[in-house]
Amino acid sequence: MTYHGAIEFLYGLRLFGAKFGLENTFKLAGLAGNPQAKLRFIHVAGTNGKGSTCAMLESIYRASGRRTGLFTSPHLVSFRERIQVDRRLISEDEVVRLVAEIQPGLKEFPAGHHPTFFEVVTVMALKYFAAQGCEIVIWETGLGGRLDATNIVTPLASIITNIALDHQQWLGDTLAKIAAEKAGIIKPGVPVITAAEEPEALTVIRRTARELSAPLTEAHTAPANLPTLSLLGEHQKKNAALALAAINVLQSELPVCAEAVRTGLATVVWPGRMQLLQMAGGRQLLLDGAHNVAGVETLRAALETTFPGRPLVLIFGALQDKAWPGLCRILAPLAAKIHTVPVASERTATAADLAAACRAAQPAAEVTARKNLADALIACKDEPLVVIAGSLYLVGEALELLGRPPTGDGERGLNEWNARSAHG
Repeated sequence: MTYHGAIEFLYGLRLFGAKFGLENTFKLAGLAGNPQAKLRFIHVAGTNGKGSTCAMLESIYRASGRRTGLFTSPHLVSFRERIQVDRRLISEDEVVRLVAEIQPGLKEFPAGHHPTFFEVVTVMALKYFAAQGCEIVIWETGLGGRLDATNIVTPLASIITNIALDHQQWLGDTLAKIAAEKAGIIKPGVPVITAAEEPEALTVIRRTARELSAPLTEAHTAPANLPTLSLLGEHQKKNAALALAAINVLQSELPVCAEAVRTGLATVVWPGRMQLLQMAGGRQLLLDGAHNVAGVETLRAALETTFPGRPLVLIFGALQDKAWPGLCRILAPLAAKIHTVPVASERTATAADLAAACRAAQPAAEVTARKNLADALIACKDEPLVVIAGSLYLVGEALELLGRPPTGDGERGLNEWNARSAHG
């Protein structure tokens, strides 16, 4: 099998949709020898900030000299981004080996119960991290928590970043319902750390922690002496506070010195989230995958504090199943020029619909619907500050068009899944 063949096989698994439940993952992990039993985890759920918090934890533990595993989703360009050891992407050869090793076990499942793409990738990651001898694995949920495939592990600590409205069609239409799904990662007696502030959500998290005798730490504000942070935006200070609270809770089990904390936070990298690219001629391109109301409000605040008074051009694309009219209302007033584009996904909102919403939100702006992102980038080639936002898929496409690493073999489509099967 070649790497291209392995990716094609993973593409085929998308036909099985996203079925919530742990039975398949437990069985598949069992057939693989339960690699999760050999590993220690920090399990991270939440609406926004999961990836940044994971990246900070990984960077700090790696700076402390530990061998780290990092499991995140979705990927921006290459599938290999999802599974990293010491922040090195899994190699193409290892992806091929793991796909070949997992295929025989898939025949053990009856028709109608075939493991999904995410279930298979979750077990591939467990096998890889165990084989690599990872000392701590930073383990991000895919969607929700309670019935997410990642929830087969018992971690050293559970983290819930925050709770906001997103994926309501699967997680519930209130903050309390969504909080109940995220709080599903809390395990009996296992410490839980959260930065959630919404009273409706916090009530659910507190009650779940109490019922499971899970010691709860609430980390709502960054310490005054927070070390220098390489990631842009005030909101990242909250994510850092959460990461530091988790490190403090686990200090007796995973000791970390102050120098490792400083180094970890000063050098952390997390592409596609307030990622500032310095272009030729002093131009700046800011990429941010904000795709729900809470995320876009955070982006707006970050832009207002990071680039106060600077005129910016917005390139905006969003998925149809997101609350894109609200996203346009929040972001459009910041820009004098707006280019709307389709996202490279079958679930995209049309550029024309996005343009109409942006015009309504910012009548004074020059709004143009473009046929694709490449056209929009050409139109902005002389603009001093361009912001690309609205979807992580769009950010991934931008990185690919700009030739920024990592490169992929047409792998962004692996982020797609058949939502109609979500409750199967």
